[in-house]
Amino acid sequence: MKLSFFGAAHAVTGSCHCLEVNGKKILIDCGLQQGRDEYDNNRLDFAPGSIDFVLVTHAHIDHSGRIPLLTKGGFNGLIYTTRLTGQLMSIMLRDSAHIQESDAQWQNQKGRRAGKPLVEPLYTLADAQAALELVRTKEYGETFDLCEGVKVRFNDAGHLLGSAAIEVWCTENGVTKKLVFSGDLGNVDQPVIRDPQFLSDADYVVMESTYGDRNHEVPESYVGMLAQLIDETFSKGGNIIIPSFAVGRTQELLYFLREIKDKGLVKSAPNFTVCVDSPLAAEATKIYAGDLHGYLDEEAIAVLQGGDDLFTFPGLTLSQSVEESRALNSDRTPKIIISASGMCDAGRIRHHLKHNLWRPECAVVFVGYQAEGTLGRRLLDGAKSVRLFGEEIAVNARILNFPGLSSHADRDHLLGWIQHFAPAPQQVFVVHGDSPVAEFFANSLQELGIPAHAPLYQEVYDLAANTMLDEGVVLEPKRKSGGASSGSPAYLRLQDVAKQLDELVGRSRGRANKDLGKLADQLLQIMEKWDA
Repeated sequence: MKLSFFGAAHAVTGSCHCLEVNGKKILIDCGLQQGRDEYDNNRLDFAPGSIDFVLVTHAHIDHSGRIPLLTKGGFNGLIYTTRLTGQLMSIMLRDSAHIQESDAQWQNQKGRRAGKPLVEPLYTLADAQAALELVRTKEYGETFDLCEGVKVRFNDAGHLLGSAAIEVWCTENGVTKKLVFSGDLGNVDQPVIRDPQFLSDADYVVMESTYGDRNHEVPESYVGMLAQLIDETFSKGGNIIIPSFAVGRTQELLYFLREIKDKGLVKSAPNFTVCVDSPLAAEATKIYAGDLHGYLDEEAIAVLQGGDDLFTFPGLTLSQSVEESRALNSDRTPKIIISASGMCDAGRIRHHLKHNLWRPECAVVFVGYQAEGTLGRRLLDGAKSVRLFGEEIAVNARILNFPGLSSHADRDHLLGWIQHFAPAPQQVFVVHGDSPVAEFFANSLQELGIPAHAPLYQEVYDLAANTMLDEGVVLEPKRKSGGASSGSPAYLRLQDVAKQLDELVGRSRGRANKDLGKLADQLLQIMEKWDA
């Protein structure tokens, strides 16, 4: 009876753990590595055909995004998850496959001109579809036999619609151990999603630690702030542009906007228009508007019982085609446009920014975290102009940041969740956190008398004996030529400075030749020194 750690070990993304019982291998999650965590998404640390089952905590790509790579490599077992996670995975894995294929096509177009060999996508739409055909779903609280000696139950983790903390009972050679995999634990008092469900007993807990070193700020009232902003902006004839993540945050926004309309809080334009311009968000919203019994909080259930729809209201449109997206910017009627990506580095949102950033009557509202080096972060940091599609765009619109409600539990709520186990587990494995955060949270648990440590990549643990079999290793991120980590803070800062330099060059047209020549000489000196 063994547990191995193949992802989210001293890292936030790429969750993947392997449980071995009675000769069967069971993966708990198989996610993509993202951002600074990326090492090598093409590499799996096991033969896909050797895996018998996969249990999925929730649909986010950092927990499910490499499952099509499993089927591509020969996995043909069954995948178990909750009903709504299965539905969300269907759109998210197909969307991820489309991105993989598009990225490979773009790289090959450039590579042909440079004489480079062709690259293959990480996986294709056919691989994703093959994986989805293996999915079987269960409801919260339903205990089922996975295989000989293994029982499983999904419990509400309160993070995303359908997200689960998974209980697993394992019996081998007459010894039974209970494991709990927290997945991502949600914040409390979120709209729509219920608070995480507490569990009371386990021998081992594999626990996330994303915010293990800090607490969230007290959230502002979305409803009041949004209503005031809509009134102010529409009275000037402007648009409100909201970059948003397609699954989860967009639906929260629609929930708040429905409430604003129901209460008549916007006096200047009570029938205001809201456009969701993201095919993925539109598909996800249809799932959020479907059969949600057993997945909602009490307030949301009360709304449903009153005959209302949580995420649709008069004036809401869901744009699907490119033509519908373009038409939004040719129509001068004031409106709210919600579009992806949430950090403005790709997708349709960049077109909407191009058409609205220069207009002082408009507003751009950020409702999620903006990473270093992204366009969204530069706008929040006060950029005066940005370059979009080869054109310099002045930033005259109001730029606002609504901190919002994080979908992750903070430090106090993580501690509260683990302290509900009585007695304390024999061991808590702290995962899904930046290396210093995971270590810090593990130390915090030890100070409370709870045995805990943050496993390294490829660590193997004997569950029957409660001992480590193989020590893990420190995982080095995938490196690009030049030596900088592809996602390290230093490299992201360098990318950000390069973008700022590009903007500076764009603003310098027409300046004195002497000044331009001096700047060019200085840059050349730096580059020559760096290459030496």
